[in-house]
Amino acid sequence: MTSTSASLIHPTAVIHAGARIGPDVRIGPYCVIGDEVEIGDGCDLMGHIFMEGPLHVGPRNRFFPYSSIGVAPQDLKYRGECSETVIGKDNTFREFITIHRGTEGGGMVTRIGDGNLLMAYTHIAHDCQVGNQTILANGATLAGHVAIEDFAVVGAFSGVHQFCRIGRHAIIGGYSVITQDVLPFSKTVSEREVRVFGINVEGLKRRGFSLDRRKALNHAFLLLREKSLNTSQAVEKLRAECSASEDVLELIRFIEGSQRGVIK
Repeated sequence: MTSTSASLIHPTAVIHAGARIGPDVRIGPYCVIGDEVEIGDGCDLMGHIFMEGPLHVGPRNRFFPYSSIGVAPQDLKYRGECSETVIGKDNTFREFITIHRGTEGGGMVTRIGDGNLLMAYTHIAHDCQVGNQTILANGATLAGHVAIEDFAVVGAFSGVHQFCRIGRHAIIGGYSVITQDVLPFSKTVSEREVRVFGINVEGLKRRGFSLDRRKALNHAFLLLREKSLNTSQAVEKLRAECSASEDVLELIRFIEGSQRGVIK
């Protein structure tokens, strides 16, 4: 174990000799840091945090109390293979979060990017891939192999089925049950059935999308929701009418790359 300031480690913390602790890391009361855990510079573990390796935590992450990070997955196919968890920088992990490491069947790694906010009771299962600047609200639950792209928001107490993708800049309403891929830029929510309610206007405005870009996306979503067109016909029409918009082309690529179908 290495640390530039022993005073930053509470005397009740239990830290394995094989852990690597960067400079200016604060480890609060009753934290347990296992072997092969690497914690980057300036991280703050407030208290009662359990970390199990192999786990790589980048700089300036904040962990609020009572979370388990990098523990073995709940996948019955897991046989103890040496998989890992990789976390980027500048993330906030609120209370009672659970993050499980990868499995042989999913690439051996669970990965979280930079600048994300994971609110209390969030669960990230094995082999999930979470991008940058996302928000997972209280109780958001990701099954195994889920991909959350940059700037997406998953509403409170929403569940995402395994192998689903959530596209960039999408927002999922609270208490939603997501069993197919969620389109980039969309507002999607479960009611009696899961359906799209158009583009994520406020989110796109906050990210600096111009009026012209939002108009192009809005037109694309109107075509996708047109009852007289199936998905393939709508994509053909999008190519014909909106090929000048890189955002619409991203939407088309997302649809064509979907293995579970998309929510319209």
